[in-house]
Amino acid sequence: MTKAEFAARLQNACAAVIAAEQELSDIDARFGDADHGLTMSKIAGAVSDAVAASAGGIQSMLDDAATAVMELNGGSAVPLWNTWLDGMQEGAPVGGEISIAGLKAMFAAALEALEDISGAKVGDKTMMDALIPATEAIEAYDGGDESGLFAAAAAAASEGAENSKNFVSKFGRAKSYGEQTIGTPDAGAVSMCYFFRGLAE
Repeated sequence: MTKAEFAARLQNACAAVIAAEQELSDIDARFGDADHGLTMSKIAGAVSDAVAASAGGIQSMLDDAATAVMELNGGSAVPLWNTWLDGMQEGAPVGGEISIAGLKAMFAAALEALEDISGAKVGDKTMMDALIPATEAIEAYDGGDESGLFAAAAAAASEGAENSKNFVSKFGRAKSYGEQTIGTPDAGAVSMCYFFRGLAE
């Protein structure tokens, strides 16, 4: 996959998140600050703009995206997405092409970076409920084209976000609501799900 092809997928991913802004804020309003949609729109917009303007290779493009997110003011999603994107660039190739093996290494590095600061696991009702299954699906993918890889990741992220309805919130403001949070998906997991769906388009 070329840098241009990956950039187009990233911009699709950002557009999918921005389009879901109201839904994400509505979910967050139930047990949070009702600002997740706005925060994620800012993050997605910053990533999309950075990707469009980037002149270097794949690693440079992802570094630009991580830096753009780091410069935002926002909720807890900002440092988490900055860390994830920064981990992604650390695992990315310097040049203008990336293989299936390269994609696997890149997403594995991104998850590892986020796990180092987050501590959240599947079942804690966070973005990790979508991200960990998506990354595991990428690692397990044995096909030969990136379309199949991203489709598998998107399916796993969607299932993970849906499953987050079954859990009690263990992080953030929603934590204080305990079992009341069962039945509502995690907004961070849903936004991550939309991102992977966009990557698959």
